[in-house]
Amino acid sequence: MNWSIDFAPMLPTPFFWAAGVLAALLIGYLIYRGSRGALLRAAAIAAVLAALANPILREEQRESLANIAIVVVDESASQTLGKRAEQTAAVRENLEAKLGKIPNLEIKWVAASRPDQTTTPGTHLFGDLNKALADTPPDRLAGVIMLTDGQVHDVPKSAEALGFGAPVHALVTGAPDEFDRRIQILSAPRYGIVGQSREIEVVVRESGRKAHAAEPLSLTIRREGREDETVVTTVDRPVKIEMPFPHAGQNILEVDLPTAPGELTPANNRAVVAAEGVRENLRVLLVSGEPHAGERTWRNLLKSDAAVDLVHFTILRPPEKHDGTPINQLSLIAFPTRELFSEKINDFDLIIFDRYQHRGLLQLPYYDNIARYVTEHGGALLVAAGDDYASNLSLFRTPLSPVLPAVPTGRVLQEPFKAKLTEDGRKHPVTQGLTGAGPINGQPSWGRWFRQVEVQPDQGRTLMHGVQKEPLLILDHKGKGRVALLTSDQAWLWARGYDGGGPHSDLLRRLSHWLMKEPDLEEERLIASARGLKLTLERRSMEEKVEPITLSAPGGDTSQVTLQPEGNGVWRATIDVKVPGLYKAQTMGPEGELQAVAHAGIDDPIEMSEVTATDAKLSPINEATGGGAFWTSTSAEATRADPASVAVPRVSMLSGAKVLAGSGWLGLKDREAFVTRGVKLTPMFTGFGALAALLLLISLAWWREGK
Repeated sequence: MNWSIDFAPMLPTPFFWAAGVLAALLIGYLIYRGSRGALLRAAAIAAVLAALANPILREEQRESLANIAIVVVDESASQTLGKRAEQTAAVRENLEAKLGKIPNLEIKWVAASRPDQTTTPGTHLFGDLNKALADTPPDRLAGVIMLTDGQVHDVPKSAEALGFGAPVHALVTGAPDEFDRRIQILSAPRYGIVGQSREIEVVVRESGRKAHAAEPLSLTIRREGREDETVVTTVDRPVKIEMPFPHAGQNILEVDLPTAPGELTPANNRAVVAAEGVRENLRVLLVSGEPHAGERTWRNLLKSDAAVDLVHFTILRPPEKHDGTPINQLSLIAFPTRELFSEKINDFDLIIFDRYQHRGLLQLPYYDNIARYVTEHGGALLVAAGDDYASNLSLFRTPLSPVLPAVPTGRVLQEPFKAKLTEDGRKHPVTQGLTGAGPINGQPSWGRWFRQVEVQPDQGRTLMHGVQKEPLLILDHKGKGRVALLTSDQAWLWARGYDGGGPHSDLLRRLSHWLMKEPDLEEERLIASARGLKLTLERRSMEEKVEPITLSAPGGDTSQVTLQPEGNGVWRATIDVKVPGLYKAQTMGPEGELQAVAHAGIDDPIEMSEVTATDAKLSPINEATGGGAFWTSTSAEATRADPASVAVPRVSMLSGAKVLAGSGWLGLKDREAFVTRGVKLTPMFTGFGALAALLLLISLAWWREGK
């Protein structure tokens, strides 16, 4: 119950106050004159004013509301180091018991910065606190207690930014005498040219202890395909390390620092640099046998690729053409056959013959050079064929035939058809997942073509078929090189959008880059990737089954991992590893051993940049809100000996204090919040009682004046 007096004047407020002033002047005048009964008259006038003020006795029925304390428990990666997890559990149990003894107090436990795939790097306790405050009335908040190692990365700059007027306390896990070393990457490349090297710069940092800063330290450098190397340095002295790029795709270098005695954790004693190996501009030679609609499609595609340097020749005047035009009037340049196909042939990454016929422009020894360029020097050849491939002047009738994957029958099939993927085509990276391919045995959504050369494949894999399931796209490995045969010259119809068009850009770009050995397009490939301590192994293959993976851990231990089929030539397995570091996966493929490497470990560089416990980061906000920071352990040695032995301060509930923390105790603010369930109003100066009192005072004043 709660009592109070309210006033509801019967006169407008200005008139009421004017009447009060006049009454005061009148009483003052009577007292000044010494009139008999002046005090009684004053009492009578006061009674009249009281009646006009209309006092009301207010009786409220209130229900007390519980105070709310929010306890934010730091579950970031640094809280798992050393014995902090056990220490945190012991502090929580102790704190829960103490808070449970305080009457009229509700506790909200908030798990903050728990690592997952959507976690922002770093420890963000105040961000999670704000989420908990969304459904917490500010007038009931008694205080916030943060159970953390003190490495918090979103501390507000001022107490006003918090949005509430309650103390913030910190219970710091870990110990004030911890020390740790870590490797910091000062500079590292994001990419490098294959076959070249670039420099990275690293430095060893130390926190929590400075006495051994001059101690020599040995860094172990691990590179792919090389023996380990040792570099000697000291704390805070930058050191430069050479990083080679032996192959295209991801290249990894690992720097390892030995664990010092008494060091908090070795988890940040490794630094891994992953950079993409890129090849210098790929050189492509495109030879078009004659101008046609598809020529521009090939030219536009290759010219639009920033990684390709294109050399393009179109045979406008074959040797057998005799039209009487004088030589000095021809503006055409001579085809540099000797320079291209003898002297500089190995400078090209890919040679494309587009509707090319053997008309004597290239002598037979040059075709033999092209064949050796593919098989012995690892070159690539693409034949985009039309009816030229079925004629007597076909490239198959030259010394190039041993590397071509299909024999022409001499027939040209001319009828509408839609290209379809074969079983191999649904597995191969060149054609896998092409937009509009449709379901197995279903109709694709892309447009029709109208001409195809009939061939009999004797080597390679057929990825697409056309008329009557005749081979349309055939890929093959020849010695060290690769060959592709496209038995139709009408891919340009897709580029023009005819009949709905098709994925010409994806198909032709993937095809040319597969020929030039792009790592992402290898049909036999082993991929290793890691997120935290979860390692994913993926195998892509054209075979019906694959061998188990041999996995080598950082310490040298090996294990066998069996992959599960995912469909369309993909096998995958995800495993949990215990030791952070560089993992090497090996397996046998149809053409030899396949290898992949991945670095497993904590992938939050902000979180692991500083891991020694501290109260310095939270102290400003603690002091600004009247709270405090409390160490729950006196030393790292004590924590290692018994993590359950913690010092949790006494908790008190205070109502009017501004300082809510002291030696061995922390305070929560008693908000005394309530909700009003009912109100009873009783007029105090109405009815016969008030009238009788007024008449009595007037009568007494009249009686006193009459004497």
